[in-house]
Amino acid sequence: MIFRLARALAEVGVVGINKRNADYQLVYNSRRYYPLVDDKFQTKLIAEKVGIPIPPLYGKIEYPHEVKRFPEIVADHADFVVKPAQGSGGDGILIVVGRMGNLFHLADGDYMTADDMAYHINTILAGSFSLGGQNDKALIEYRVNFDSVFEQISYRGVPDIRIISLLGVPVMAMVRLPTRKSHGKANLHQGAIGAGISINEGKTLTAVWQNSIVEIHPDTTNPVMDVAIPHWDRLLTMSALSYDLTHLGFQGIDIVLDKNRGPLVLELNARPGLNIQIANREGLGHRLALVEANVKKLKSVEDRVAFAKEHFAPRPVPL
Repeated sequence: MIFRLARALAEVGVVGINKRNADYQLVYNSRRYYPLVDDKFQTKLIAEKVGIPIPPLYGKIEYPHEVKRFPEIVADHADFVVKPAQGSGGDGILIVVGRMGNLFHLADGDYMTADDMAYHINTILAGSFSLGGQNDKALIEYRVNFDSVFEQISYRGVPDIRIISLLGVPVMAMVRLPTRKSHGKANLHQGAIGAGISINEGKTLTAVWQNSIVEIHPDTTNPVMDVAIPHWDRLLTMSALSYDLTHLGFQGIDIVLDKNRGPLVLELNARPGLNIQIANREGLGHRLALVEANVKKLKSVEDRVAFAKEHFAPRPVPL
């Protein structure tokens, strides 16, 4: 039974964690480039050098004695985001949407005092949310005001768009939509929705929520299908450029759409998750193989984007 299921999944191109690791991460991602994406501060530095837009950084706290600088860093900002530089899975991120004196209003409706905030920053520095538990840095940055296209299909937080690319060719995409269960965070493991996006048209498909296929947002009750993503060609270009930026052949790029600043790169990921296949109702395998067979003919970013749009129209397969 298990072997039949494995064969059936392989036939429709589903990529599991072992295959992702062995056939793509180990083959195309050199370990020496991982620090460029594992540390969000390093990602910001290299993105700025090549003109890729990112959320502005208000300040960085690296050592416990610097925590006292926090009030100065946010003095001119009513809203902002505090995040671990080496965090994963959305853990440790605080989204401050307003403040009243020494009280900070969070996106999930809760409040924190200045002392609470200082304690949280110290927890970040201690590595509680970082990969491998090593000491970390706290980044304080611009809070994205998401594009109005998502107002009807998002709960409080900021949706983001994940695009997976191989050798600079965008192969699959989804938008992650915050829910009440995810406390306003765009993280599937915490309860956000993942809606597939057609590479060729930039429109949403059906979605996955807690491993179930859904067509409406559980909190807003509005349809999540057939939503046109603004700036789609630009997003594909940013995804293709991320390969030239990091030299990581298999990666995910997370982009947010700000209503004033347009697309902003939130982070890059050398170990992108695989739920994107469920959101698109299609396996990654066939698309990845097509890229491997043709990539030598694709000489520019424009070639890679055009190839993706030509070959990756959605072909839903029930999973």
